[in-house]
Amino acid sequence: MITTPDRAAVRLSWARQALGDDTLTLASASADASFRSYWRTQHGDRSWIVMDSPPAQEDPRPWLEIGARLSAAGLHVPAVRACDPEQGFLLIEDLGSRLYLPALNDGTVDALYGDATDALLRMQRDADTAGMAPYDHAFLQRELEIMPEWFLRRHLGYTPECTEWDVLESAFTVLLHDALEQPRCFVHRDYHSRNLLVTAHNNPGIIDFQGALHGPITYDLASLLRDCYIAWDRARVEAWVETHRLRLQAARLIAANVSARRFLRWFDLIGLQRHIKVLGIFCRLCYRDGKPAYLDDLPRVYDYVIDVAGGYPELAGFVALLQRCVGQRDLRLPVAA
Repeated sequence: MITTPDRAAVRLSWARQALGDDTLTLASASADASFRSYWRTQHGDRSWIVMDSPPAQEDPRPWLEIGARLSAAGLHVPAVRACDPEQGFLLIEDLGSRLYLPALNDGTVDALYGDATDALLRMQRDADTAGMAPYDHAFLQRELEIMPEWFLRRHLGYTPECTEWDVLESAFTVLLHDALEQPRCFVHRDYHSRNLLVTAHNNPGIIDFQGALHGPITYDLASLLRDCYIAWDRARVEAWVETHRLRLQAARLIAANVSARRFLRWFDLIGLQRHIKVLGIFCRLCYRDGKPAYLDDLPRVYDYVIDVAGGYPELAGFVALLQRCVGQRDLRLPVAA
């Protein structure tokens, strides 16, 4: 995040006042894909994070409201010590910097994903969804439409013809139907290895939850197991999926007659909806927001889309269209404006 000197000075002054320490300093902890940024400070024997969420661009109130729901459900989210929503500053618990992503390997993944799916089940079962905005047809449709605009047109320089728009719309209809068929629950919407932290107690620490909605029950499972930043072989993923299906049935969050095949289709197609959206979002982050590093992960996301969609005959035309547009192109390379 680009921060102005005035904003930096106000942020530091606010943090010093919140902790009653005129000597403390702030060091960049991280920035996300939005206008929000995070700053670490030490006060006594404890580390704190100052979240800077400029209200005009990133209203911090949804973060506070959703965080309270998760905390009440027993999830490990940052505790809030002080907040000033009008200025967009929050002083929150420092969950550390041990992201799941670099900690994941063949030897650790079962234990770490075990903790993450335990937390996910608790979230799906216990998080209060009263009054939450719905992850409905209109919202899902808007997300899908990001891909043609930013991936096809802007990144690949390809404008679909009328008959090709029909192919896209037919594929999107399939995905929307399956998404809306699923039981609804609390959906984090970005439950993956860059938003989960390895913590000593109540692992994982969960961040970046402010966009949560009430939506399809397999969405967060797909975010976790078909992560945009790391991939696992199909057999392993499907075994994790089946384990979670059985746990959801035991918790009576899905009906007893939801078969393994039906649940896997839900998982596949909601993951496909997510990855189609992400193809567009990563390109938008590059060209609109000046963050080209996101293109490095585009090939993995594209491979997910082709691999998963290729398993469903009704999506064959969609797969052929994407493969024709991409060809032998290196998706990591940006194009000129």
